[in-house]
Amino acid sequence: MVTIRQATTEDAGRLLQIYAYYVENTAITFEYEVPTEDEFRKRIEHITQKYPYIVLEEDGVIMGYAYAGVFKDRAAYDRSCEVTIYLDNNAKGKGCGRALYEKLEEELKNRGITNLYACIGDPIEEDEYLTKNSEHFHQHMGYTKCGEFHKCGYKFGRWYNMIWMEKMIGEHK
Repeated sequence: MVTIRQATTEDAGRLLQIYAYYVENTAITFEYEVPTEDEFRKRIEHITQKYPYIVLEEDGVIMGYAYAGVFKDRAAYDRSCEVTIYLDNNAKGKGCGRALYEKLEEELKNRGITNLYACIGDPIEEDEYLTKNSEHFHQHMGYTKCGEFHKCGYKFGRWYNMIWMEKMIGEHK
């Protein structure tokens, strides 16, 4: 059985397990060190003060999470936000990502958000640490590429590009 619910600070340990894989084995995140569980708990607390942070459970086990955050810290950007998603490495290709993003978008739209932005590590050449899978996933979800920064992320002794993708989910009145 699959359920999607709001994350709580009690989920920090499992969410950190999922995230640690990406820190240690990929350039999907440009973070070098896995945060502590306490730091991760504080991140959840901070984000949930203003934005949704949701988890997808399959038979009671968290298989992924998604959340929104500040796009830019100015009042004019209050209808825009950055979105992030991480899935358990074994949950890919099962529709979990789509389900999480659809629920996140619904919640954000209900809060008056109109613009979604995703900041994505992008390989100059695909390698064992980074492919274009995230870009393709976002394209499939209706996002379009709107910006590219060259050789701005350095991890595993290699340079990576970073792209921004956007999706409009609300009316601009």
